[in-house]
Amino acid sequence: MKHIPVLLKETIKILNIKPSGIYLDLTLGYGGHSKAILKKLNKFGKLIAFDIDEDAIKSSSKLLKKFSNFEIIYSNYKFFDIELKKRNINKVDGILIDLGVSSPQLDNVNRGFSYNKNAKLDMRMNKNSKLTASFIVNNYSLSELNRIFKEYGEEKKAFRIASEIIKFRKKKKIDTTFELAYIIKKNKKNKKKHPAKNIFQSLRIEVNDEINNLKEVLSKALYFLKENGVLVVISFHSLEDRIVKKKFNDMTKIIGNRDDTYDLPISKKEFELVNKHVITPSEKEKKENYRSRSAKLRAITKIVK
Repeated sequence: MKHIPVLLKETIKILNIKPSGIYLDLTLGYGGHSKAILKKLNKFGKLIAFDIDEDAIKSSSKLLKKFSNFEIIYSNYKFFDIELKKRNINKVDGILIDLGVSSPQLDNVNRGFSYNKNAKLDMRMNKNSKLTASFIVNNYSLSELNRIFKEYGEEKKAFRIASEIIKFRKKKKIDTTFELAYIIKKNKKNKKKHPAKNIFQSLRIEVNDEINNLKEVLSKALYFLKENGVLVVISFHSLEDRIVKKKFNDMTKIIGNRDDTYDLPISKKEFELVNKHVITPSEKEKKENYRSRSAKLRAITKIVK
């Protein structure tokens, strides 16, 4: 399936792109959002994009080849501050973080993200990293599996499924997505969605350390915004959205001592929500791209010098 950027019109409108501004796409993916940003920039503007998926970078490089004012950096997005400092960039006009897994990643059998395709259990965004979903299901303890299923997948039957995984792997190593999905389906029925969805989500989050990365990058992103700069975050499950919502709400208040990676000034209100209510895809977009249906967009802008 071709990758379709989610909430594209809404994202570009909210970023309110200055033609000569500097913008970051911290989750380049297959380049849809980056292309739309570049169309709004003149020759003095610049886009810097980050990704750790080599397949995505190769594909996006082809998509964006007609543009000259962009740079793609092969790096985990949580290190973007280091890369900016190398380039003597202290502040930017806008930042986009799209936390979704792209359609090509889901559809590529070899990546092992999907419970609908039989493949080796992998789920690594960065194919050079060591931790895989296979290692987790075959080596994590009962308490560790229960924790990630409950915390990252919000799975009600976390303990039961974790117990069955432990029992199964004593007889045979769990090698494939279908083997894992089979274990889950035996212990959970769900008519509304695939029974394995929450467990696969939690494994992907653990493999790629997504929650810790998100918490770290939010503080950094806010610090790097210029006055009137905008940070847009698109999330796809409630755990991510709650983290973003809480962080944004906290940053719109004058509070005491913030425990942030970067020491943000706290003497007056510095940030304002762009959209007080979360933005979700239209019914038209949901029909055209069913993978967009769980997307939620939140944005915040810096308002003081």
